[in-house]
Amino acid sequence: MPRLLPLALTLLLLLPAGCTRDDDPIGPGSSAHTLGERTFRTYRPPSLPAGRAVPLVVVLHGGAGSGTQAERAYGWNAAADREGFLVAYPDGVGRSWNAGPGCCGPATRDGVDDVAFLEDVVAAVSRGAPVDASRVRATGMSNGAMMAYRLACDSTVFTAVAAVAGTLIGDCPHPAPVPVLHIHGVADGSVPWAGGRGRRDNGGAGRVPIRIDGPAVPDMIAAWRSAASCAAPAETVDGPVTRSIATCPGGRRVELISVAGAGHQWPGATPANPAVTAALGLDPPSTALDATAEIVRFFAGR
Repeated sequence: MPRLLPLALTLLLLLPAGCTRDDDPIGPGSSAHTLGERTFRTYRPPSLPAGRAVPLVVVLHGGAGSGTQAERAYGWNAAADREGFLVAYPDGVGRSWNAGPGCCGPATRDGVDDVAFLEDVVAAVSRGAPVDASRVRATGMSNGAMMAYRLACDSTVFTAVAAVAGTLIGDCPHPAPVPVLHIHGVADGSVPWAGGRGRRDNGGAGRVPIRIDGPAVPDMIAAWRSAASCAAPAETVDGPVTRSIATCPGGRRVELISVAGAGHQWPGATPANPAVTAALGLDPPSTALDATAEIVRFFAGR
């Protein structure tokens, strides 16, 4: 027994500063966690009642992003405070997700099993706080949106997905029977609304593979409606924002929201530093829509 205490202390000291292990309770506020060699962040509203199972939203950053960046930019902590749910912000390997053949970045190059990792994140959060397994959602931006679609294709843990400025990469012959919301800027040059190669596409080759050559967004959503046996969609137009909503058996929905004039960004997000925006050629977030509010509404109805 005397030899165990130094070992425990050694293992504790090996954790990154500010991080907790994956079996520790999820405390109020924002915190960092380790899961093997991977990391993620969580946010638990201080007002959540102890012991009551609540929904969990897993927010997936875009390519070159991070969990910290997603937490800062997209307003999910404030939404969690208002609506009463947990949020997890996982970190992709090399700031990327393996969302399908050739996309994207180090995660794809190294064959990372991100579906398994994200299922493990849900399990770790559930060990640290009560989670309602029937209300585990995934949403993401760009490469994170592609990963959200991959979860709908290859996992049964997530009960609804919402994608922003992404597409489906690779095959999905048997998607999970989950509701789907897609938000997309019609002027997106990185993941084109009309489909085809995005401006950062390199054919999925090289040290940082990027293959973005998906179908036209309306065609992709039509395929999800067909797979879910949905009714014909109803469409409404409000200025630059067009909503197409299809109801499906089992109370499911497949929704598409397009924003005319919007580029490759999360509508309503906190703008990046202007110098960073200029250096990386980033599109400014549209102010015509609050994507987070739309996704919260969609998830609440599932």
